[in-house]
Amino acid sequence: MKRLLLPLAAAALILVPAAGAHVTVNPSSVPADSFARFAVRVPNERGDASTTKLSVRLPDGLAFVSFEPKPGWTRTVTMRKLAEPMTVEGEQVTEQVGTVTWQGGKIGPGEFDEFGLSARVPAEAGTTLSFPAVQTYSNGDVVRWIGPESADEPAPQVTLEAAEPTAVTTPAGERGSDSTRANLALGFGIAGLVIGLAALALALFRRPGRA
Repeated sequence: MKRLLLPLAAAALILVPAAGAHVTVNPSSVPADSFARFAVRVPNERGDASTTKLSVRLPDGLAFVSFEPKPGWTRTVTMRKLAEPMTVEGEQVTEQVGTVTWQGGKIGPGEFDEFGLSARVPAEAGTTLSFPAVQTYSNGDVVRWIGPESADEPAPQVTLEAAEPTAVTTPAGERGSDSTRANLALGFGIAGLVIGLAALALALFRRPGRA
């Protein structure tokens, strides 16, 4: 009986996807109101099929979206109109990338791949951006990564964090220049004071005596 159960258990482990082997977007957090680079990481969870297509819906508020070239894959981008125009970097934006689809390539069993993109993210710190994704396999299986974080097939998410204040530093060369200027100003001030005192003493010396 044990000899029978062991092969069945091993087969079950092969058929069940590894825990945590989800489509994700990395990094999982970026500073709000910044340009960020994202990598959509796609693991292959099938032992008998390859991933041949990936569609990702981009969250509202992304602007100036650009994509990293992906040799072997064909990229299709669909735009969508914004309900309300937004102003980014002084420019009025009325539409944004809605969905991007990569297909034609292959991610084999036991492999993963990444698809890169860059975008300006919204300014609201604490906001969570959701990237619902649909993964298609060569055998026709379709996995929809569109659920909440607690779901078996959660949508990839990115959190916008408050940007840390940056300290303003003065280069050493500029500090030396400022010090030189300060010393010159002090020297001129002292010289002016000496000349003024000398002029006063001379005036007093030449002053006619009282009768």
